Amino acid sequence: QRVEILKALFRDCRVLILDEPTAVLTPRDTQSLFEILLKLREQGLAVIIITHKLEEALQHSQRVTVLRHGKVVGSQETSGTTSAELARRMVGRQTTPVQRTATTNTSESVVLEVSDLSVADKRGVHALNAVNFQVRAAEIVGIAGVAGNGQSELVSVLTGMLQPQRGAMRVRGQTVALGDPRACTHHKIGRIPEDRLRGVIGDLSVADNLMMEQLDLFTTIGHLQPHAILEHAQRLINDFQIKAAPSDPVRTLSGGNIQKVILARTLAQDPAVVIAAQPTRGVDIGATEYVHQKLLEQKQRGAAILLISEDLDEILLLSDRILVMYNGRLVGEFDSAAVDMDRLSLLMTGAEKTG
Repeated sequence: QRVEILKALFRDCRVLILDEPTAVLTPRDTQSLFEILLKLREQGLAVIIITHKLEEALQHSQRVTVLRHGKVVGSQETSGTTSAELARRMVGRQTTPVQRTATTNTSESVVLEVSDLSVADKRGVHALNAVNFQVRAAEIVGIAGVAGNGQSELVSVLTGMLQPQRGAMRVRGQTVALGDPRACTHHKIGRIPEDRLRGVIGDLSVADNLMMEQLDLFTTIGHLQPHAILEHAQRLINDFQIKAAPSDPVRTLSGGNIQKVILARTLAQDPAVVIAAQPTRGVDIGATEYVHQKLLEQKQRGAAILLISEDLDEILLLSDRILVMYNGRLVGEFDSAAVDMDRLSLLMTGAEKTG
């Protein structure tokens, strides 16, 4: 971020526009960035920050404007509004923040166990290096880290899309064949991919996308049953508040509704494990609130949930435990009730050495 700001200043800019500038920054780097922006403002620059983080907008701006569906729905002095009011304007209704309930699990309730997981490229450089962790029933474990430190590779391995050099994964004590997406379905591992467009087939209908992981349920003597597929789709559309018809091509849906299609398809299978990667990336606050609520419902149902997110606020809000990933390793663990933010920042950037 500093390099991008320097490039703009070198060109003698008078207006600096920053789009989600803190999306992949640690809390310490975020604080440093806003200190720089304050100095630039004092020197006479106009700074425009585009962000979905309401508290940042309230703390670091003098005026705030809300856009919804491409239109300005409000603009005022920041001192005259609140985060609740901004959220209401953003989604067109009152929002209700989710409330996480604490979990009291014992070692006997381990559902997901990952052991010695390692992935290296052709040069021998490790994207993942001896990763070990457990997730218990009715528990959300968050993976925190700056983007590019092995999170994507971890998701790819756990969802069957990447074969590791070594390591093992067990669900309820049973070994899962790594590198095989079908094994994930067999062991009831639900998958919410970090790129939602890779989790759907855009030219297929909503109904087809909703049933594609459960073909056997809608097949008789080798033939698909259109009526059963339609009924299934309509039920999930109603249950998950998807703003679409069963016949609509998925590519015509908004990002939030595509995410709801993936969420519905995954959670309708009553998964034992949910791998949720960047589950609210690029969706509005209303859809974010909805996704959070559904994940918490799965936790209450007893599922083991692994949450991988670059949004630290999301990790802190939902997780019972937080694991920190840096340079392909898990370098720290925190209980959500006692997070040392300074130490968390140091671990995320590799500034604190670990054994």
